[in-house]
Amino acid sequence: MTEKLRKKLITALKIIISTVLIYFIFTKIELKDVLQTLKKSDPLFLILGILLFILSKVLAAFRLNLYFHGIGAKITQLANLKLYLLGMFYNLFLPGGIGGDAYKGYVVQKEYKPGTKKVVSVLLVDRLSGMLLLFVYACTLALLSSSAFFNGLNGLVALAIPVSVVVFWWVNKRFFISGFPVFWKSLGYSALVQLAQLVCVLCILKSLSIGLDVVEYLFVFLVSSIVSVIPLTIGGIGSREVTFLYGAEWLGLNVSTSIGISFTFFLITALVSLLGAFYHFKKPLLETTS
Repeated sequence: MTEKLRKKLITALKIIISTVLIYFIFTKIELKDVLQTLKKSDPLFLILGILLFILSKVLAAFRLNLYFHGIGAKITQLANLKLYLLGMFYNLFLPGGIGGDAYKGYVVQKEYKPGTKKVVSVLLVDRLSGMLLLFVYACTLALLSSSAFFNGLNGLVALAIPVSVVVFWWVNKRFFISGFPVFWKSLGYSALVQLAQLVCVLCILKSLSIGLDVVEYLFVFLVSSIVSVIPLTIGGIGSREVTFLYGAEWLGLNVSTSIGISFTFFLITALVSLLGAFYHFKKPLLETTS
């Protein structure tokens, strides 16, 4: 099987999985209820949510550039932001052909030649750093939740937070030597990235006039963000919504509202990612810091 055929098959499989999941979701809920939820949204809070989402991506780009600088790829922040935005576009709109991470890795290796192993390593640990903070914030919200779903789990959840950080620190020191010097700085950026996205979702909740079960909705969002990282669907479409669907059922939340939150966040993601199309046609130059 040629590489080109393999990529086409992966793309087709992702489209099929996304389609099946979306179909499954709408067999469980009424589309008109979701649309009704979205119709009452407050545009001012949505605009604020978009700005916070953009802020989260700027911070994420800064985090990645820490790792790039650590392997000798001294990209300027502006050039890296352009490359990151292009990567977002590829991740969402061209998932089976050129993935955003794969493209960034290819460009950095071609321009600076730090070694393919190092480039792949820092791209992976950058993703894992973000997932760690998603997990930590999810555990924190679980401790704050009044849902009966978490009854009896507080001790285990509280223990999971320091254990996950220690394990990730050890994994970095043992397997990701290139990125280990910026471990704590990266973790700080990850904390800010995920916090900005949490507040973004809080703005979505405000825009939809949702004042009850806020902690539980935010918890489901964090879990859905972890699930959507798994590259099984087109830009996480379907997998995030299914997580919101079951999360709503398990935590006793309004299912239509949950799906409405998920769709709104996806639309914000797509809107911002679409801006990267400009750099698809005019590839960003990787300027180097002096």
